[in-house]
Parts: sequence; C-alpha cells; structure tokens
Amino acid sequence: KMSNQSTVTEFLLLGFSDTRELQILHFMVFLGIYLAAMAGNFLIIVVIAVSNHLHTPMYFFLMNLSILDLSTISVTLPKSMANFLLNTTVISYSGCAAQVFFFHVFGAADLALLTVMAYDRYIAICKPLYYKTIMKRTTCICMAASAWLSCIPYSALHTGNIFRLSFCKSNIIDQFFCEVPQLLKLSCSDSHFSEVGVLTFSFLLVIICFAFISMSYIQIFTVVLRTPVKEKQRKAFSTCIPHLIVVSMFVSTGSFAYLKPVSSSSSALDLTASLLYSVLPPVINPVIYTMRNNDIKAAM
Repeated sequence: KMSNQSTVTEFLLLGFSDTRELQILHFMVFLGIYLAAMAGNFLIIVVIAVSNHLHTPMYFFLMNLSILDLSTISVTLPKSMANFLLNTTVISYSGCAAQVFFFHVFGAADLALLTVMAYDRYIAICKPLYYKTIMKRTTCICMAASAWLSCIPYSALHTGNIFRLSFCKSNIIDQFFCEVPQLLKLSCSDSHFSEVGVLTFSFLLVIICFAFISMSYIQIFTVVLRTPVKEKQRKAFSTCIPHLIVVSMFVSTGSFAYLKPVSSSSSALDLTASLLYSVLPPVINPVIYTMRNNDIKAAM
C-alpha cells in the first residue's frame, strides 16, 4: 500500500499473463493488430496524397482521420507490446500522464473531425451548387486545424485534473494502458466533484457533436431518398453509410467504457470495452472506408 502521493512514481499496467509463452503470444497478437492499423491507414494517406482526383475536401478529411487513427493506436499499443517483450508491467508516472493527454487529444480530435466530415457530406448532398464556394481549400484546412488544435486545451484540462489527485490506494491499473476510469479508482483524494465536472463537460461535447452529425444525416437522407435517380442514391449512400458506421462505433464503445461503473477488480468487460474503443476503430476504419468506396479502390 502507498502511504502518500509522493511514493507513486510509477504505475503497473495489466500484464494479462505471467507465463512467458503467453506474453509472447500477446505481443504477437498486438503486433499483428498494430501492423494492420499502420498498413491500412498508411495506404489511405499515401493513396489520397498521390492521386490528384482525390484532392477533394472529403478525402482531405479522410486523410486527417487516418493520421489521427495512427496516432491514437500509437499511444497505447507500443508501450503494452514493449512490456510484453521485456516481461514487465511498469509505466512511469510521466509516461502515464502522457498517455492520458495524447489519448484524449487524438480521441477528441477524432470526434471533431467526424463532425466536420458530416458537415462536408451535408453541404455536398443538400447544397451541391454552393459546395465549391463553401468548402474552399482554405476553409477545409482551417476546419481540420481547429479540430486538431481545439482538443489540446481540453485534454490538458482533463489530464491536469486527473494527475493533481493523490494516488494512495494502489498503483496497479487494471488495464493495458492508463485509462481515466481506472486511474480515478486508485485515487484517494476527494476526486468526485472535479471528475464529475470534467466527465459531464466531455459528455456534453460528445452529445453536441453526435446531435450535429445526426441532424446532418437526417437532412442528407431526406434529400437522397427524394432523388429519383437510383445511381445518385447509391453514390450518396456509399459515401455516407461508412461514415455513420464509424461514428456509431466510436461513440457507443467510448461512452460505454466511460459511463459504466468501474468494477473493483479487473474484468473481461472492462478490457473488452477499452479494446473496442481504443484499438478497433484504427484497424477497422480503413476497411470500412475503402470497402464501399470505388474512387479509393480505383486509385489503389
């Protein structure tokens, strides 16, 4: 047991197994997932960068999303893989704070970018005549930049709020990365009020983005279903459905992980939930986006 905060200089992450063979197996599995995410997202970035006909707002945002996905998965998996290989579970206090900070920067930017993408689809389908004037190159760059930059103060607030708490119950995190609900479980200071404040604020942001995305899509589908030309309908659905799947998956798994009560011991449910929202989207997004997209397939 820890007596006071000054003694917590490091945390111990969930090791999955003490058996060396299983640790190597976990390393191989995580490495496979990581390489799949790297390959898929890197391919999208390269294809969009080198194909002139993909230099449109939609693909510019998709390229940003792929960069974000690569960044998100690089915050959590490499450290866990290194621990499996080195047969340790240690993560330093500052390393843990860095994980929390970057994970929230990229996660929040992901949601902001998905919201911007919904707006882009809305203008393209509901106001096609104004599309070129509204979604100018400079506008797109500003939108993407603000999606990235606005998340830095939010994440700094979130991270600062967590790490000013004192951790004295234990330093063992029941998770393969430094996850906020798990860290709050270890805190012995009266964290309730500030934590509820930040989580409420975060949840409000998610609700606002989700509402904005939903409203965009209600209008999009209204317009699309009125279109008599079946080919136009099919093209509109092929660009919108993947985006909707990605948004739903991201919001539902993330909300579940943060809103469900944290169990006192490590549970398979906690682990599955965190794998779903932290690891699955970066691996699956490239597949979802390229599967139904003829432009990208042709460019590849």
